[in-house]
Formats: sequence, C-alpha cells, structure tokens
Amino acid sequence: MSELKQIHAHLLTYGLHQQDSFASKILSFSALSDLGSVDYSFQFLSQLSNPTSFNWNTVIRGYSKSRNPNRSISIYVRMLRDGVKPDQFTYLFLTKASASLLKRELGEAVHALTVKHGYESDIFIQNTLIHMYASCSNIQNARKVFDKMTRRNFVSWTAMLDGYAKCKDMSSAREVFELMPDRDVVSWSSLIDGYVKTGEYMEALTFFDRMQVVGIKANEVTMVSVLSAIAHLGALEKGRSMHNYIVENGLPLNLVLRTSLVDMYAKCGAIYEALGVFRGGSMRKTDVFIWNAMIRGLATHGLVKESIDLFMEMVTFKIVPDEITFLCLLSACSHGGLVKEAWYFFEDIKKYGMIPKSEHYACIIDVLARAGEVAEAFQVVCEMPTQPTGEMLGALLSGCINYGRLDLAEIVGGKLIEIEPNHGGRYVGLSNVYSIFQRWDDARRMREAMDRRGVKKFPGLSFV
Repeated sequence: MSELKQIHAHLLTYGLHQQDSFASKILSFSALSDLGSVDYSFQFLSQLSNPTSFNWNTVIRGYSKSRNPNRSISIYVRMLRDGVKPDQFTYLFLTKASASLLKRELGEAVHALTVKHGYESDIFIQNTLIHMYASCSNIQNARKVFDKMTRRNFVSWTAMLDGYAKCKDMSSAREVFELMPDRDVVSWSSLIDGYVKTGEYMEALTFFDRMQVVGIKANEVTMVSVLSAIAHLGALEKGRSMHNYIVENGLPLNLVLRTSLVDMYAKCGAIYEALGVFRGGSMRKTDVFIWNAMIRGLATHGLVKESIDLFMEMVTFKIVPDEITFLCLLSACSHGGLVKEAWYFFEDIKKYGMIPKSEHYACIIDVLARAGEVAEAFQVVCEMPTQPTGEMLGALLSGCINYGRLDLAEIVGGKLIEIEPNHGGRYVGLSNVYSIFQRWDDARRMREAMDRRGVKKFPGLSFV
C-alpha cells in the first residue's frame, strides 16, 4: 500500500488519476488484494469525478469480503444517489455481503431486487443466493432457488450440498450428494465436514474411506475435518495414519492443518507429538489459534507450568492473545491451584481490551473455591455483571463445605435454589449442608420444600 500511495501521488501530480485505466487498477489492488486497504479504495472512489459501475462494484465487492460487510450496503445506497445504475455484479456482491452478515432479511431484500431488475436467472447470482440462504439457516429458500434453476452447474450442486451440511440436515445433504452428476474433492469435503459438525464422527471417517476407494485425493480442507473427527474420537493410531497420509501425498502443511494436527494429537493423549508438530514449523509464521491449541493441550495434560511458559513465549512473538487463550490459562491455574497466577491472567483479559465472559468467571471462582478462598470467590459472584450459573455456584458451594464455611454455604445454597427452583439436586445439596453441620430441622425443611414443589431428585446411573 505504501508503494501504491506513491504511485497515486505521481498520478495526481501529472493529472492522470481520473483516467479509468489507472483508476480501475488502483481500486482493484486497494479493494481486493490481501495487501490492500478497502477503506483507501473508498476514499479514492470518492475523489473520482465520474466513477463507472465497475468502479463502484469493485469497492462494494471489497467490503463484502472484509470484516465490515455492512459498508457494502451503504456504498450501494450512495451509488444509487449518485445516479449510477447497478448491474448483476452489484447484486452478486450484495448477496455475498448479506451471507457474511448472516442477515436473512437483507438477503431477501437483495433477492427481491434481482427479481425486479431481471437478474434472477443469472446462474452466478442463483449460486450465491443458495449460499446466502443456507448461511442464514433458511434452507427452505435455498432449496426453492435451487429447484427453480433451469440449468445447474457443479457450483449449484455443491452450494446446495454445503447448505444442507451447514444446517445440519445430513440426510438431505447425503441425498443431494448421491444425486450429483459429478463429484470432486470439494463435494466430498463438504459432506465430511457436515458429518463432523453434527457429531457423526464415524460417518465422516466412513465417507473419507469411501472417497479414497473411488480415487479422489483429499486436500487440506478435507484433512482438517478428518483430523477433527479423529480428535473427538480419541483415535490416536488413526490420527497417526492421517498424518502419514498428509506427508506421503505432499499436502502443504499450512497453518490451519498444522493447528488441526496439534489439536488432534493433544486430544488423543499424545502431547509430545503435538509439541513436535507445533515446533516443527516456523514460529514466526503462526497465529493465536495454534498457540491456543498447544496451551490448552498442555493444560489438559496437567502440564500447568509448561502451558504458562508457552503463553509467555507467545507474547514474545507478539501474538495477541484472545478470549480462548485466557480461558485455557485460567483452566490450567484451576487444575494447578495457582491462585496468584489466575488473578494475574483474569486481570490481563481487561488489559487486552476484552470483557471477561461467564466461562472466565467460572474458572476464577473455581480456582478460589478449590484454594479455600471462598469469601473472595463469593465476592466475585456478587460483582459479576451477569447472573451466575448453577455450575459456578455449585463449585463455590463445594468449596464452602470443604472449608467449613456454613454461613456462606447457606447463602450460596439458597441462591442455587432461587435460580434453579425445579432442580432437585439443589435442595438435596443444601439439605446435605445442614446435615453436615447437624442442623437437622433445617435439613428436614429442605426436603419438605422439595415435596411441596413436587420436585424429584433422580438417582444417578451408569452404563458401565
């Protein structure tokens, strides 16, 4: 961008910046390139005396794939006010923006405009409409567009398959898959990913095996889904086999695939193999997701010091932590009983400009309750900006019982009954607290309150 700005300055000096051949190239680079700046493209567009619909479409397209797709809509409105007539590409990019925003009403409005201006039969718009409706969980409208198509290409079939998979309707996704005239790695990957997202991990691996039988070579996207299925199943040997498949088939070990391998090995119990993959790539070409996967893996395996040390190393590489990073660290502190460190990380969340979520509060409450600092934990509960969950108060109640704080246990137990009045276990929990401290009348009162409300405590069971 710095070089583009210099070129732009030269064009201004020589009065050439209004020429369409130059303007189009500046807009294309700044709006669409990964190295560009879509905001700069809009500023440049605003300086043009007579921008074409192509120029407007370029900026609308840039915003549709940016972090702020809303700007596509506002620029479209300005385009209309300037008297420039939209074309089918304008509506194509607006549909993509609607999909990114997950705004079904906006997508329906754009769809209506395509019908009004006679672009509904454009196959590219139809494919994008299918994707938009599926992204907005309106699979019925996606299917209506698909059924109305007079001709369908491979993209149409894949969009419909992907739509059903996103909406977790795997029976319909499989039906579309079986009807497809042609299938490539994208089709297979969409189906496999759909099964992973619906928790049908064995079915995902079955289709991966079937894919190999028909001679379709997996790509990086396929392998990310397959490794996710294996991670959930804890199938370490299968995971090692898939790692070998990646190496033997020469698949590029990009950052997403590396992260999936780290996560798979960690969840399958092979923490040092996870660390080997993590350390095997350039440490300067990483992102927060792979660091989170490794920190979480170490914490889960009880390697609390190592997980904290890895976070400190992450900061030296100038990787900005996110909410998941701190959740992993707080969970590690909870298992390691590290109260001081937990407070440090909890305060760090705010220093990085984030607001602690209920999961972060749950971890700090658990750390304090386990360490016997139940008064401090209770204070955190009272200062929370949201209502505490039953799980948080349950952890605090256990801490109160373990450390003999009947006064707090009574308050926390009462709060539990207040927020979950139909949960039989809450009454039994407070009744047990009274029994521990030999307050038999109060224990009996809790049991009678259960009877009056008609609440039952169901016995636990095991499939073992």
